[in-house]
Amino acid sequence: MWCKASKKKHKRWEGDAVLVTRGRSATLKDMEGKDFGKGSGYKVSELVSLCEGESLMVGGKEVEIMGVISDEDFARGRCFHDVQIDKEEPQSAPPPSRRPASKPFCRPTLLGAAQMGGARQPQGEHTCRPRHDPLAPGALVMPRPSANHQWACNKAGLPVVDVVVDPHLTSHLRPHQREGLLFLYECVLGMRAAGRCGAILADEMGLGKTLQGVALAWTLLRQGPYGGRPLAKRVLVVAPGSLVQNWGAEFNKWLGRERISVFPVDQDHRVEQYVASPLHSVLVISYEMLLRSVEQVQKLDFGLVICDEGHRLKNSSIKTSSALSGLSCSRRVILTGTPVQNDLQEFYSIIEFVNPGVLGSAAAYRKLYEEPLVRSRQPSCTEEERVLGEERACELSRRTSLFILRRTQEIINRYLPPRSDWTLFCGPAPLQRELYQTLSQRVFRTCLQGAMSTTHLACITALKKLCNHPGLLYSTVKDRTEGGSVESSLYEGLLNAFPENFSSGGFRTADSGKLLVLSDLLAAVRSLSPSDRVVLVSNYTQTLDILQDLCVHLSYTFCRLDGHTPTMQRQRLVDSFNSPHSKTFVFLLSSKAGGLGLNLVGASHLVLYDIDWNPANDIQAMARVWRDGQKKTVHTYRLLTAGTIEERIFQRQVSKQGLSGTVVDLGKGAEHTSFSSNELRDLFSFTDTPSLTHELLDCRCSMDGSSHVPEEEEEEEPGRDRPCQLGRQGDRGGVGQKHLSMSELMQWRHFSGATHTFTDPYLEQARNHISFAFQSTVSHTPH
Repeated sequence: MWCKASKKKHKRWEGDAVLVTRGRSATLKDMEGKDFGKGSGYKVSELVSLCEGESLMVGGKEVEIMGVISDEDFARGRCFHDVQIDKEEPQSAPPPSRRPASKPFCRPTLLGAAQMGGARQPQGEHTCRPRHDPLAPGALVMPRPSANHQWACNKAGLPVVDVVVDPHLTSHLRPHQREGLLFLYECVLGMRAAGRCGAILADEMGLGKTLQGVALAWTLLRQGPYGGRPLAKRVLVVAPGSLVQNWGAEFNKWLGRERISVFPVDQDHRVEQYVASPLHSVLVISYEMLLRSVEQVQKLDFGLVICDEGHRLKNSSIKTSSALSGLSCSRRVILTGTPVQNDLQEFYSIIEFVNPGVLGSAAAYRKLYEEPLVRSRQPSCTEEERVLGEERACELSRRTSLFILRRTQEIINRYLPPRSDWTLFCGPAPLQRELYQTLSQRVFRTCLQGAMSTTHLACITALKKLCNHPGLLYSTVKDRTEGGSVESSLYEGLLNAFPENFSSGGFRTADSGKLLVLSDLLAAVRSLSPSDRVVLVSNYTQTLDILQDLCVHLSYTFCRLDGHTPTMQRQRLVDSFNSPHSKTFVFLLSSKAGGLGLNLVGASHLVLYDIDWNPANDIQAMARVWRDGQKKTVHTYRLLTAGTIEERIFQRQVSKQGLSGTVVDLGKGAEHTSFSSNELRDLFSFTDTPSLTHELLDCRCSMDGSSHVPEEEEEEEPGRDRPCQLGRQGDRGGVGQKHLSMSELMQWRHFSGATHTFTDPYLEQARNHISFAFQSTVSHTPH
């Protein structure tokens, strides 16, 4: 305890603190981990011998010792938490005390009945029975509540009844989905973390998060462990606007319209109609519409809230988060495939939404977890910082693992055909090379020196457009210079670098290295596998226009889905393309139009034409064709212009993937990355190389796709495939390889496009403009 220095006999203690002593110095930390008092010049013997009840003056504050903290509790930050999150005690344990200073009061009839398997029923009351037979073959029975749970939640002493998932749903659930439903049920009932009723289902795309959410909602609407009474009268599902109708379709698909009535809010169906109608038990609403109708929604009593694509709540200060946090419902479930997108502060925001206060205040979280973790991942970190970061990551994972469940796509691989992933480095066309060098040497050097008022974002955007096609940059330069905008200085004189006959309205495949590769690749697919279809994905509408022009130029049949596609037409486009009788060869897709329902299993080839800063967007886009229902071997191709900003973004993705693995996938092969901050910030330079990324790996392979390992390294690590290191600083605990991601380039095969043969027959026909390639294959494991 601490207080301000005073000579008064009776001290007025201000609060708790942690005293850290080292040598002859002492530091006082508040319960958020911040230093707020320091002292030095003490006798070493005085500090070493401090024990309970003794006092010390530190930085003008008087401290009284209450106890000694273990090294482990301090390293992991446990001593700074007032809120303890631990699994419930065994059922034989007494009910938790409400007042620590007094002996807990036990209700013998309730506790004794609970230990015998059920609460004692009032005389004359009929025995409650489960809604479905718990002994039926394949029945999924939810766990019974413990004695502690009954003490807290069953005040009426109702009989304990088995909760059995509707067999109509159970027949559709795969093993991992049954486990997920058990996890969600335990979380929302507060069985896994005492007093906490939130959960995050962070399964990767394609594992059936929606089906698990539907099953949980239906179970809570119809059943409960106490007297069989339902746990929820209404369920609220909040989703992106493009997915509202799809959620309604999913409820009807798995349950049928005769079992459940769902009310999706759209232009023709308002929240006011839902409030006035007692017929609908599920309200599906978009995040945007929720903000408009927040007052009406907050008046309703919901027993469960499900937030699809819940990483939208990554900022706790935005209006959407505030509106949802204002709901009285404590049973909150987030569905997201990307719990960590950009930084650990976003992770805190979604944790705070589902289980408020579990990680303390935002300031405490930043000091105790975020800062040590980020420091430990820097290439220049000290050994002490690295160890502290690992300890804090372990503690953060421990505190959140009770209510976060993440499974990788490895689980569903056994149900899917093989998949071959290629990252292709395309040599820039001569015009692209000349324009890129002009920009990097003349304009962007000035921009980096701060001599221009334009933002760096404009520079990045210009370079990304140039990588896709010079025509995109030409249109921008012409508009900005003619319009006299504030960015005109950025493009000054750049029109002179284009050929005299160049026109943004014309179509020239030869001006873009990536477009040349794509053109050859489409021709190879059409030639070798006429029945196969292709999905082309881009982040930008203007780029989709160019890809559409390519399809028209080459006489390929196509359809297109982007932000301008009406919501009602989206599913119709997808269903038509997936039909075995479809004659459409190419599906043009905007990566921003994502989410439920866009399972394009009618195609077996997917080309990601450009790259996004957020790796989660690219991963989601590349998984569109490798989903349930896919029958053919899948080929995915990611196109990068070699030596440009696209490679730098790719390297940044590697860093972000490692950050996610540190916390959410802890114990599954979490890795460090070794790209220095200078390399990551060097966005604007052009490097004339087949693959800058491969050079940074310091790989000594033969670049022919083989797993060449020097003999001396083979003796040291006989299980390793290749000597590429990408900064891996040792596997944690020797756990097996986690799901294939961009952070595992050392595991992938490496090909030089100039000298070696590709193992992919389609790429072999399109190799003329490919300078380098990484390749990985996900093998088929029979179920």
